[in-house]
Amino acid sequence: MAYRINLNGISFHGKGAIAEIPALLKAGGFKKVFVATDPGLLAIGTTAKVTDLLKAAKIKFDLFSDIKPNPTIENVKAGVKAFKASKADCIVAIGGGSAMDTAKAVGIIATNPKFSDVRSLEGLSPTKKPAVFTIAVPTTSGTAAEVTINYVITDRAKDRKFVCVDPHDIPQIAVVDSGMMLSMPDKLAAATGMDALTHAIEGYVTRAANDMTDMFHLKAIELIAANLRQSVNGKGAKKEAAREKMALAQYIAGMGFSNVGLGIAHSMAHPLSAFYDTPHGVACAILLPPVMKFNAPATARRYIDIARAMGVKGADAMPLAKARKAACEAVAKLGADVGIPPDLKGIVQAKDIPFLAHSAYVDACRPGNPRDVTEEEIAKLYKSLI
Repeated sequence: MAYRINLNGISFHGKGAIAEIPALLKAGGFKKVFVATDPGLLAIGTTAKVTDLLKAAKIKFDLFSDIKPNPTIENVKAGVKAFKASKADCIVAIGGGSAMDTAKAVGIIATNPKFSDVRSLEGLSPTKKPAVFTIAVPTTSGTAAEVTINYVITDRAKDRKFVCVDPHDIPQIAVVDSGMMLSMPDKLAAATGMDALTHAIEGYVTRAANDMTDMFHLKAIELIAANLRQSVNGKGAKKEAAREKMALAQYIAGMGFSNVGLGIAHSMAHPLSAFYDTPHGVACAILLPPVMKFNAPATARRYIDIARAMGVKGADAMPLAKARKAACEAVAKLGADVGIPPDLKGIVQAKDIPFLAHSAYVDACRPGNPRDVTEEEIAKLYKSLI
C-alpha cells in the first residue's frame, strides 16, 4: 500500500539557527516580510530576536500581532486584511501553535481567496495553490505546526474548533532554534511538551501508522521521556540542554503525526479549548492516559514499544497486559511530574458533556483512533474525569 509523506523543503535546527533567516529571504528574492507573532512574545522581546536580524539586513517588514490563544476565524480574517494592506510577499511566523496556525490560514487564503470565509477550509481543504512562502519559527516545544500540514481554528459562533488539513499550507522552511524557546514559562513548557508526547503516542497507534512514521514517533517519545522533566524543572545548562532536545523531539513528532493523523485524545481536547479556553496541551495531557487505557485492546503489541521508549525497565519481557498498564502509568507519571492536573475537575461541567462528546465525535482527528468509538463512549470518558 502506498503512503505519502509531506515535510518542509528545508529545516534548520539548533541554537542560533534564526541567523539563517535574512540570507534565506534574500536568496528567495523577497522584498517585504509579513511577521505574524504572538503579542506576548512581542512584549518580552522574543520576536525582536528575529526582527532585529531583519533590520540589520535592511529587509522591510510589517508586524501583525492580533493573535489570540486558540486563534479564531476573526483573527484569521484580520490577518488576511493586514497581509493585503502590507503588500508583503512572504511570511515569517514566530510563536507557538496559535501564531503559526494563524499564519498558515492567512497564507492559504491570500493565494486561494475563495476560502476567505475560513470555515470552508475545514477538513481536507480543496485548495489549488500553495500558501504564501512562509518561514516558521516555533517558540514552544509542542505543536510542531512548523512541519505539519494541519492547522486548527476556533469558531466562536459555534463554540468549536475545526481542523484544516492541507499539504499546501506547510511552511517551506522551518527554523527550530532552541534559543527562541528559553523564555517559555515552565507551565507552558510542560503543556506543550505533553502535547508533543500526545502527538507521538497517538501517531504511533493511529490506523494509518507506517514504518517511516513509526520511526519518528518512537524517537520522539524517547526524547520527551528523557528530557521533559528537566526542561520544566531543571536549572541552568541542564535545563537549556533539555529544551534543545525538546525542540527536536516535538519537530520529529510533527514529522510523523502530520502524515498519519491522531486520535480521540486530540478530538476530545479540541472542544475543551474552544468551550472553556483550556490550554490545548493541558487538555491533551489530562486526556492521554485514560484514552490510552481505552484504546489498549486495539493496539496489538505497540504499547510494549511505548513503554520501552518511556523508559520502563523490562518492558520487553512483560506480559502484554502488564506492559500496556506500565505504558499508561509512565505517561501519567510524567504528566504529574511536570505539574499537569490529574483530571478535568474544575474545567468540565456535567451539563456540557453531551455537547463536548458530539463535538469530539465529529472532529477530524477521531477517525484515526485505533479503536472504534461511539459518542456515548466519549461522553463516558469525559465523565470519568470529573
